[in-house]
Amino acid sequence: MLAEKYAERIEKVFAKYPTKRSAVMPLLYIAQEEYGYVNLEGIEEVAALCELDPTQVKSIAGFYTMYRERPKGKHWLHICTDLACALRGADQFYEDVLHELKLDHDHDTTDDGMFTVEHVMCLGACDRAPMLQCNFHFHENLDMDKMRDLIAKWRAEKS
Repeated sequence: MLAEKYAERIEKVFAKYPTKRSAVMPLLYIAQEEYGYVNLEGIEEVAALCELDPTQVKSIAGFYTMYRERPKGKHWLHICTDLACALRGADQFYEDVLHELKLDHDHDTTDDGMFTVEHVMCLGACDRAPMLQCNFHFHENLDMDKMRDLIAKWRAEKS
């Protein structure tokens, strides 16, 4: 399915790299975009495109945290909780966001599929913590009032 639906994008990816194997990571992004996470079908398709064994592709997808191996929410919230951010209240902010969305450390995606919350190490905005990255966009100097406003805004967005 990827080969047909994303033929032009895949061709551009392959044009950037000297070997097909080098294109695994950008192709995994395409698979994740298509399926919402890197599932077995996506791994097998990327492996076929790169002429690799699916086990090799799965090991790459499993190593890097930017690839999800489970379905994720529409809004993927990465909250930095490294030391610098923790000193500015990020640990408590992370816990408060989980509580607000009725999540816990074992269940990171809301039942409605709107939000996935994960803590990460260093998003490079230490002086503006608590902060998060939502679908690759930064939101900084947050508190729970601002966060509730963002959650309401994201819930109100159409597809």
